[in-house]
This record gives sequence, structure tokens and C-alpha cells, in this order.
Amino acid sequence: MDRTDAKRHPFYEETIETKPIFEGRMISLQVDTVRLPNGETATREIVRHPGAVAVFALLEGKLLVVEQFRKPLERVEVEIPAGKLEPGEDPEQAALRELEEETGYRAKSIRHLQSFATAPGFTEEVIHLYYTDELTPGKVHLDAEEFLTCEAITLEQAEAYIREGRIYDAKTLLAVQMWRLKSLTGAF
Repeated sequence: MDRTDAKRHPFYEETIETKPIFEGRMISLQVDTVRLPNGETATREIVRHPGAVAVFALLEGKLLVVEQFRKPLERVEVEIPAGKLEPGEDPEQAALRELEEETGYRAKSIRHLQSFATAPGFTEEVIHLYYTDELTPGKVHLDAEEFLTCEAITLEQAEAYIREGRIYDAKTLLAVQMWRLKSLTGAF
């Protein structure tokens, strides 16, 4: 259901007022006052985010992952390569950029698999997930504030990382599930 159709839905919440709270380099926060379907009002705290891309990349049958510290969780995570969209940036181009920046590999071709909301209860962020198994060596280009390592892991290693809690984020869990599906059926 798109936004136009949502306005006609009986559960639609009309925005009465928006109050900006914070404007950062990656996110902004606002508090909206809304009219509920029963006529009452309520507030909604909303994090605005430009969206992101993630790449499920197989190198000789192994998944490219990066290991890095994630401050909000206060832990080291193993994740598929990913990054924030720049304003006006095409998601496919961003996926190609992030893959090379973080792993040092270029994709000859890339395929969009799925776009999904990360936490629709408080943010509009959408991640665009791409797949490739056609890789050529390139060069890592980490941001000045980015510290990570890259490795290629088997499906069995990925499943072990999930059991151990090393793979914990939704985009990587989804990629591993799609990998399992592809290995069982030959398709996504």
C-alpha cells in the first residue's frame, strides 16, 4: 500500500503538527502530533534517515562480510557490506560504491533482491538489498572514521556466526536466509 492509499485507510493518522528536535549528519528527529482514527490526538517520535544499501556478495561461493564495532550496540558485528545513501544517490550505484569501499571488490553486475523497512515503528529508513556473484578485485576505500576487516565465509560459518551472536543484524540475517534458500532451490 503506497502513501496515497494509506490516507484512505481507516487506521490512517493525519499529521497535525511536526516539531523538529534534532538535525544530525546522518539522521534527524521530529515529534509529530497526529489525529488518531478515533479523533483523539497522540505524538509520534520519528527518526528521518536517507536510507541505505547492503550487498549480499558471493566470492567463489563464500559470503563477503565485514567485521566492525557498532557503538549503538556496544559490540563487534559481522555484517554484509552496507552504507548510507547520499542525498539523491541511486541505490544501485551506492551498492556498487559501498561494496568496493568496504571489501575491495567490484561487481561486474548487481541484482536488486529486496527493499525493506528497518524499524517502521519509529523510522522511515529503508535498506535496498543487492546480490552479486560476479566480482573482480578493486581497492578498499574506507572512510576516515571507518575501521573494519573483510573476510569471505562459507554458509556453515555464517550459520555458526548466527548461533554465536556474531551475526546479529537484520540485513545480514536476511542475506543468510536468502543464501540458504538459493542453496536449497537454486533461486531466491
